Amino acid sequence: MKHSHGRVLDVTSLADLDRRLSSGTRSLAGWRVVGLDLTHRGPDLLERSLAQSLFLGCTFAEGDDDAVRRAGGIVLQRIPGTSVDPYRAALYTPAELYDTPRYEDTLDARAYAWSQRRTSPDDTLAMALHDHHVDTALETWVAGRRVAGRPVVGVMGGHALERGSAPYAEAARLGHALGTRLTVATGGGPGAMEAANLGAFVPADVPGALDDALDTVARVPSFRPDIGAWARAAFEVVEATRGGRESLGIPTWHYGHEPPNPFATSIAKYFRNAPREAILLEVCDAGIVFLPGAGGTVQEVFQDACENYYADESAVAPMVLVGRRHWTEVLPVWPLLRALAAGRAMEPHVHLVDAVEEALDVVGGGAAR
Repeated sequence: MKHSHGRVLDVTSLADLDRRLSSGTRSLAGWRVVGLDLTHRGPDLLERSLAQSLFLGCTFAEGDDDAVRRAGGIVLQRIPGTSVDPYRAALYTPAELYDTPRYEDTLDARAYAWSQRRTSPDDTLAMALHDHHVDTALETWVAGRRVAGRPVVGVMGGHALERGSAPYAEAARLGHALGTRLTVATGGGPGAMEAANLGAFVPADVPGALDDALDTVARVPSFRPDIGAWARAAFEVVEATRGGRESLGIPTWHYGHEPPNPFATSIAKYFRNAPREAILLEVCDAGIVFLPGAGGTVQEVFQDACENYYADESAVAPMVLVGRRHWTEVLPVWPLLRALAAGRAMEPHVHLVDAVEEALDVVGGGAAR
């Protein structure tokens, strides 16, 4: 994979590197060469200007890395003992995170365990570099959706919502309808987040496909006590679905008890939760629907409210809280949100509704149901 981002060019395969070198380029300024075995490419590289070039996690023949540095390139070596690639140039796929049949052995589980036992400055550096590169990959991914005319709409909600329940099915139908013309983004975990990604994933032109998918996953209602069984039920739907639609998940290893759901086709998983929360809200330029949730969802409501409170009118995105009783009695967020919005540019853009159909009228813009 390669992409241009401003003046930066990512080169992540030897074939791409060789093609570019053979085209006659004389300068690697702005190049970011990631994770390549360059043991036989030193002479070709050193024939060119290497000022302002960056080599991340690459392997060099003995002495070539020092020669690249002397020529003006920046070389960051592999960091030993890490469970993730700190220099990755793309978002995760579900198959990458669930790379073995037994969940405890998966990359997702290994990364969480490593993050909990980190003991050295190298570990901390590796996590910071990893999150930085995931952030860069996410920015590129989101920009591509906007160019394609599919802005991002967020669906937030609690992780405890069980498959097979009526609220889970409603969240899935919300994601299904929004996914007809928007890119659905969630926190990437289980519960309401998974339901929205599931709905977004199942194609709209296959009658009964969503109901079949809901029936399949309902056989394993929760990720507790067996994450592996929960994930396998999801992958059964993924493997049986032709023409699945893309959506985004932005989970975190900060919450080790929340595994990523396999229905988000692209996953930006972070170690640090604070940047992850801010980025999750930032990418949702088409607005956010807040389904009933608890502490995490309440935090997201007011983070989003803060962004809208200070935003220029042209930058305010809709906020839709679903569930009058939940948001006025169980967790009375709505009165404070309405008071904050009073007299501000955001006032006409905050909504309290009782049904996902009403939410669709606000952020779906007439999306098919």
